[in-house]
Amino acid sequence: MRILIVDDDPEIINFVRTGLVYEGYTVDTAVNGADALARAREQTPDLAILDVMMPGLSGLDVAARLRQVGNVPILMLTAKGTTADKVAGFESGADDYLVKPFDFEELLARIRALIRRNQPSDSEVLHYSDLSLNTSTREVQRAGHDISLTPQEFDLLVLFMRNPRQVLKRDLIYERVWGYDFEGESNVIEVYVRYLRNKLEAGGRPRLIHTIRGVGYVMKE
Repeated sequence: MRILIVDDDPEIINFVRTGLVYEGYTVDTAVNGADALARAREQTPDLAILDVMMPGLSGLDVAARLRQVGNVPILMLTAKGTTADKVAGFESGADDYLVKPFDFEELLARIRALIRRNQPSDSEVLHYSDLSLNTSTREVQRAGHDISLTPQEFDLLVLFMRNPRQVLKRDLIYERVWGYDFEGESNVIEVYVRYLRNKLEAGGRPRLIHTIRGVGYVMKE
């Protein structure tokens, strides 16, 4: 597995690179956003670790550009730890978010989880109403029309389609899709539900994901 580390702090790069090489990963590094994109074009990484605050292109810019051309798992590793910062990271295309200072064992666990989520698995085709989803090819269709989803949107839709007509509480959605609890209040779920609705309801198709106020969400006709 090839991992790209992008950070303008040489101590962070050396610390993370040393630990990942010891764990058997191949590691590329970059000290700014432009360098990161150039490295990714030369050799597509299996996962990218991005700092947010860098000279020139920020980590958010790099994440957005990587997301435009592929589904490389992206983990934000940054000192910016407010809820607004986390939401901005996920909106830019990140799959996970870890705040500095951090424990290397936690970073390693998150890396392994992201890689597992993106490895091919036995094909499973889920259906609900006029919506279909293939977990292996990651193809989504509604009424025969293809729908393009980001990795986070896809994982959220899988959760809904595996639990139709069941009210899913917010903390369960956080745990199943993002893998950890947010500190304090966060509207990241609302943001991604809105993204899903915009795509699933294009062309005037009826709503499938409904809000249960004060509780969570449910997929139903």
